[in-house]
Amino acid sequence: MILTGPAIAAAVHVGAITIEPFDEARLSPNAYDWRLGDTIRICDGDLDAAAPTSFTEQPIPTTGLMLKPGVLYLGVTLEKTGSEKFAQMLNGDRTTGALGIWVHVSAPLGHQGHAIRWTLEIRAARPVRIYPGMTFGKLVFLTAFGHADSYQQRIAKYAASTGIDISRLYEEIGGRP
Repeated sequence: MILTGPAIAAAVHVGAITIEPFDEARLSPNAYDWRLGDTIRICDGDLDAAAPTSFTEQPIPTTGLMLKPGVLYLGVTLEKTGSEKFAQMLNGDRTTGALGIWVHVSAPLGHQGHAIRWTLEIRAARPVRIYPGMTFGKLVFLTAFGHADSYQQRIAKYAASTGIDISRLYEEIGGRP
């Protein structure tokens, strides 16, 4: 079940959900409107699942950054979010979609116990300017059923993520570290 906006606020106030920074005005009936952070990675050249992705990292200027079609960008959420009690689903929304921005299509699930600033996969259908701190999508919290299993307590590739993270699939398929 999806938490309502008031239930999200109540859980934040008692410490069952982390949203930092938290702004109650960003709550909607069933979600929290998250924002784009201030840094972006531009993936360079061809991508290879057996090798680390090369990239250029840069701040997103306050005057904006023009995204180009055909380029994979990795961004980060402004907010750090998480919960030991609830799972999360991070999505783009209609406002960014109507600009031709596809964000975080492949990995929307945030496991219980994973409090992070999310790495975002970003693609643009047409040239479009983005800005740091702009509303970029919606985050919902889900009730989990069964025995709680904290992601942070597992040995997992992304458990120690602190910001933008490239794919680490190469660790599983024997690529070079």
